[in-house]
Amino acid sequence: MASDPKVLSGVNVLAAVMKAGSFVKAADALGLTQSAVSHAIARLEARLGIRLIQRTTRSVSLTAEGRRFYEEVEPLLAGIDDAISSASGSSIAVRGHFRINMDPFFSRLLLAPKLGTFLSQYPELSLELVTRESLGDLVKDGFDLAVRFGEPQSSSLVARKLLDTRIITVAAPCYIAMYGRPKKPKDLTAHNCIQFRDPLSGRPFKWEFHRGAKIISVNTSGRLLLTEVGTMLSACVAGVGIAQVMALGVEDLIREGLLIDLFPEWGDERFPLYALYPSRTLPPAKQRVFLDFVLDLARADINPGG
Repeated sequence: MASDPKVLSGVNVLAAVMKAGSFVKAADALGLTQSAVSHAIARLEARLGIRLIQRTTRSVSLTAEGRRFYEEVEPLLAGIDDAISSASGSSIAVRGHFRINMDPFFSRLLLAPKLGTFLSQYPELSLELVTRESLGDLVKDGFDLAVRFGEPQSSSLVARKLLDTRIITVAAPCYIAMYGRPKKPKDLTAHNCIQFRDPLSGRPFKWEFHRGAKIISVNTSGRLLLTEVGTMLSACVAGVGIAQVMALGVEDLIREGLLIDLFPEWGDERFPLYALYPSRTLPPAKQRVFLDFVLDLARADINPGG
């Protein structure tokens, strides 16, 4: 069955439906009629002996069996396209549409300013960047790749750690001028600390301080609870309170004197950035070059001029 051209054709149609989100849009993308797309899916379901897709008047979604099948075959299609490009000697193997689930903070602060340069290098590649506070369902939502902060939950996705960034505690000079500078982490109990909600637990993150093997926790409080890192940074720079932030993306603010690292000797806590994708098999060229681009951006921010 694996070598049956009708099966391979049906898989391509299935991928088009999931990426487009509807039979009508998939038909337009493939240059087929909606009826031809429906028949292709029906033939594929008949050959596999499972129901792949659930359709309503408003949406198209995969069944549980369909999702398992799609998780296996969708990365292979991209790998086949990449292999064909390489084998044909094409000078531009990076091509097509690439849909990415991005962390909002990384996307806005580090990625967006450099996207023009990246796209100019690959004129046959189009990017769709969707920023979300949480990962969601990568396969069901039609993403090729996710770039997210934090340890990933157990799943069938491949998780590749890209880097670790330090967690630092910062305040604006205007805050320190008004309320004084805490000399040690325990002093924070008397300060206004901006709280940030953990999207997994729904509770504010605990404040920890790491120095080598030593770890201390401090019970902090504040009148401001936020769910978006960019807003937290802006509030901190404005002198609203003290914040714990990732060093990645704020080094310029520290160099320019807009923020002060309060406890540089307690800077050994790390927070990871991961790439998540469905399969290890033949990662497409567009995935490889995009991840290289992300790594270069992060390294440049951590080691400016290096």
